[in-house]
Amino acid sequence: STGFFSLMLFVDRLFLFWHSKQAMAAAMPAGMLHWTMVCFPIGVATYANTFVAQYHGAKRPERIGATIGQAAWLGVLVTPLFLLAIPLAPWLFHAAGEEPIVRHYEIVYFRILTLGSGAAVISGAVSTFFTGRGETRIVMLTDVSATLINAVLDYALIFGKFGLPELGMAGAAWATVASHWFKLVIYWWLIHRGENATIYQLRAGRRFDWPLIWRMVRYGAPSGLQMLVEGSAFTLVLMKMRGLGTDAMTATTVALSINSVAFIPLVGLSIAVSTLVGQRIAQGQPELAARTTWSALTLGLFYTGAFGVLYLIVPDVLLAGYAMGGDPVEYAQVRAVTIVLLRFGAAFCLFDAIQMVFVGAIKGAGDTWYVLIATIVVSCAGVIVGWIGSAAGGGLYWWWTVITLWTWAQATAYAIRFLQGRWRTMRVIEYEPEPKLDDESTPQLEAV
Repeated sequence: STGFFSLMLFVDRLFLFWHSKQAMAAAMPAGMLHWTMVCFPIGVATYANTFVAQYHGAKRPERIGATIGQAAWLGVLVTPLFLLAIPLAPWLFHAAGEEPIVRHYEIVYFRILTLGSGAAVISGAVSTFFTGRGETRIVMLTDVSATLINAVLDYALIFGKFGLPELGMAGAAWATVASHWFKLVIYWWLIHRGENATIYQLRAGRRFDWPLIWRMVRYGAPSGLQMLVEGSAFTLVLMKMRGLGTDAMTATTVALSINSVAFIPLVGLSIAVSTLVGQRIAQGQPELAARTTWSALTLGLFYTGAFGVLYLIVPDVLLAGYAMGGDPVEYAQVRAVTIVLLRFGAAFCLFDAIQMVFVGAIKGAGDTWYVLIATIVVSCAGVIVGWIGSAAGGGLYWWWTVITLWTWAQATAYAIRFLQGRWRTMRVIEYEPEPKLDDESTPQLEAV
């Protein structure tokens, strides 16, 4: 599922590169700033996955409907707040030394993406109904459909095909917004099929459940804040890199877009680990949870290792799509730099596999506060060190060195926490009280 999402991003930016390198350069910082805005509510809402997994493992399906209901309400409540960011866009993208056309594209892209923010949060919340119970095929098929719709609309709206207007950057944003709302409609229809509403008490779950909301905020807020801190720090880095010129930013966007095909499926692997660890913890099987984590790490390292080899040996094959449709002169300007950046990617994609697997494991148990604290420390250190080096004359390669070391530090922090083993005794759901035996249900010993 997340693999198709990475393909959607890749196609989106590939078409933008074919349209213009300025549009491509604007896509990454605008997209990251949008992600920074939505990641906290998404982090809280999608942490419902851990609750669903643990309720499922504890064989308490009636609590799953309430979990989904509270998570969906969060998305509904924050949607109006997202719209407040639209008039702030010109101020958010004010930067010295940037081409005016790039700044214009950033503002347009960000404003339109904001219209799909609420759908992204709510669909993420509702999708945990399936991921938390292990029904990932449904999520995959939904994302495949959304990816196809996004790709077709991208092509039609960016270049003005099939009788539609040529909207360029705005067309890419509208295609993404449409795919978010499509996913929400499909998920909402799917969860209400058959006997789901009865078994999981979905209708009753729409009522506010304050004790459950408090637990979701208690465990989910650190998860959301962790995503917010990490997203904000990386956005600051990208904003700083914007001052290095359009070619540097375009090369960065191309390299990160290619690497997203390796990285974003790791998010899916992390969700899988979180789900299985949550289920095993609720079943009282921490050893099986640990074995699941090590198996996932092996899979993740093999997967990203294969991409690392491709980055080093055949980078031009990975860049072929950009060479085919883009302007030859513009492509030549960014090719050499992008190849060097992919060498950095070969290193940090392995660290990404380590950090995503271990963070999924400890978050699946409920150890979200450690994740938040570790993220704050590592992210702040990365930004501070990066800015010091930049002030001393460091350029594009310096910032990519910082990103690589940043990823290594996060992987190390999460691996240490996992090996300490405190997660083995954690859980996020309430303990079900033991049934009391009354006089009628208690076997009586007859006098002999």
